[in-house]
Amino acid sequence: MIDRSGFRSNVGIIVCNQRGEVFWGKRVGHRSWQFPQGGINADERPLEAMYRELHEETGLLPEHVSVAAWTRGWLRYRLPRNMVRRHMQPVCIGQKQKWFLLRLRTDESAFDLNASPKPEFDGWEWRPFWSILPEVIYFKRTVYFQALHALAPFVEGVPADCPDDCLPEQLERRIRQGGLIEAGDRDAR
Repeated sequence: MIDRSGFRSNVGIIVCNQRGEVFWGKRVGHRSWQFPQGGINADERPLEAMYRELHEETGLLPEHVSVAAWTRGWLRYRLPRNMVRRHMQPVCIGQKQKWFLLRLRTDESAFDLNASPKPEFDGWEWRPFWSILPEVIYFKRTVYFQALHALAPFVEGVPADCPDDCLPEQLERRIRQGGLIEAGDRDAR
């Protein structure tokens, strides 16, 4: 679903284990890594889309996780100009995302990256909560920071603020001045 402003509705998923580490997936055929994410269909609410995407990309089912928190409002990022497909209608200029923090309630054997006919990931690993930011592609980095910052208070043992070395100082200052999204919005369900 693309809104009137050109943003595609999307969910982002942070799966956390008991040690406060996050699932970090390697995209099929690429050297890039990311959290599970995907579009919201017209007939879905964000929570439904999250569970569908979770299963398609990781093989996890609702009984394998518990929802700890989610972001309020939409977090947006714009695509670089060269990635906007102007010949497609409606034109998508970026994504607006609701982010969910999930706690893993089972062991790692529940993961199945081939649960979907078209897998998103061909590898994965557990990573320390804040460690992924330097690896996020530049145009998504602000949204990842906002999601992590909003959801960090719901992960035991994880500092609520990004360690000093996780983001360039100017980017962190710009994000903080713009106000951060709080966790716990009813319309996410």
